[in-house]
Amino acid sequence: MRIGIDIDNCISNFDDTLLNEYLKHDKELRNTGIINENPEYLRNGMFDWTDEEENSFYSSNIQSFAQKLKPIEDSPYYIKKLREAGHEIYIITGRDNGEYTNPYELTREWLKNYNIVYDKLLFTNAYDEHAKTEVCLENNIDLMIEDSTRISLDLINNGIKVYTMNTRYNQKEKTLNRVSKWKEIYEKISKLNQKEYNKKINVILDTDIYNECDDQFALSYLLKSQDKFNIEAITVAPYHHDNNISIEEGTDKSYNEIIKICNWLKFDWSKKVFKGSTDYVENNYYEENDAVNKIIEIANKNDKTYILAIGAITNVALAIKKEPKIIDKIEVVWLGGHSILSKDNKEFNFRQDVQAVKTVFESKVKLTIIPCKNVASNLRTSIYELEHFLKGKSELCDYLCQRFYDDGVHGIKERRVIWDISVIAYMINKEWFETKEISCPNINDDTSYELMTNNHKITVVNYLNVDKIYKDLFEKLGEI
Repeated sequence: MRIGIDIDNCISNFDDTLLNEYLKHDKELRNTGIINENPEYLRNGMFDWTDEEENSFYSSNIQSFAQKLKPIEDSPYYIKKLREAGHEIYIITGRDNGEYTNPYELTREWLKNYNIVYDKLLFTNAYDEHAKTEVCLENNIDLMIEDSTRISLDLINNGIKVYTMNTRYNQKEKTLNRVSKWKEIYEKISKLNQKEYNKKINVILDTDIYNECDDQFALSYLLKSQDKFNIEAITVAPYHHDNNISIEEGTDKSYNEIIKICNWLKFDWSKKVFKGSTDYVENNYYEENDAVNKIIEIANKNDKTYILAIGAITNVALAIKKEPKIIDKIEVVWLGGHSILSKDNKEFNFRQDVQAVKTVFESKVKLTIIPCKNVASNLRTSIYELEHFLKGKSELCDYLCQRFYDDGVHGIKERRVIWDISVIAYMINKEWFETKEISCPNINDDTSYELMTNNHKITVVNYLNVDKIYKDLFEKLGEI
């Protein structure tokens, strides 16, 4: 498990030290003593100091206070035991807040002096309540040990489990999972059901993988991220170009392509790969096929399954039409169409089966759309960048480079967009994306969107962080 730990009031006795120093200084001022035993924060109303007096004393002395801190009883011992048990320890402190001259050096020396072991030391601004959440999501933290109420709640609201250190200033919030001693923390973590933290996201990849070159990257990226995903199935979506290859032939080629990549990455594809539709809902195709039946079967057996659709959305639409009840058990993330304000959606995944898109939109299934133009289109790279990071690393990497250079459809190109990795990256780390919830648009006859205000909500991605996505992709694909 990857455990994040705050320092002040979680490892260090910050509040006790601060109180002792404030009591000393109070005698130098008016010697009034504590006038409020239970302020929300020690710095806010415990003494009869003016704001100017308090701020001046704190800012002038916080550096020296931090150097006087002592570890909370037994915290170094139990942090070491957690690390010896195989957990990764991430010290995540809010000291990058402008109060310290050199917060990194100060903190590193303090941790060293008290033999506090860790794998990584990270800094955030304690006054930004979401900053620590962003760092935890970025580093895949499973459990955070925190003392701040507002930061604890923000972490929890973003799906991160939190143990909140019991302090005088976080008593108002009754929903927090509180801890008081490091022995208690160690025992609670030791008793945790590891399946709770190793629980992977159930996914189905619906792909027209032989269509060009980007699906191969997406499938490889998914297979190299199995610490995150439980890959339930890989289903073959239909595609057709004006190249005398029928949808049936394209389906066979896609099926074989999936198996080839699975074999390279030693993924057991038996009972995992299923051929799908051989025509479109647009053409009144409603025949039974293995992919549609498998989507329904998996959706019904799991509490939640994500369908990562990177081709025509035909299989998904047919599964919903055949068994509408699955909309409560699936979430669809689809690469398709263009940005909401584009004049039309004459994009390959969208225009192949407009009726299937309408079916999914109207079903009210939980849906996230990653538009192609203006969003996924930013994922442009070059053969030179690919070869720098991937060439020679493996047979798969060499194949991906070759396929990128000549995808068999659009001719030889030195630069392309690897669109489909966007869907995989979105599921790996949503902090790399900016999204907006909108009323589900209607689809006009010319494929443009008609913006609505009173339909059910869907999520649309407006921005993606190209650098972070490619960094993660290259690191994973380049692993030997």
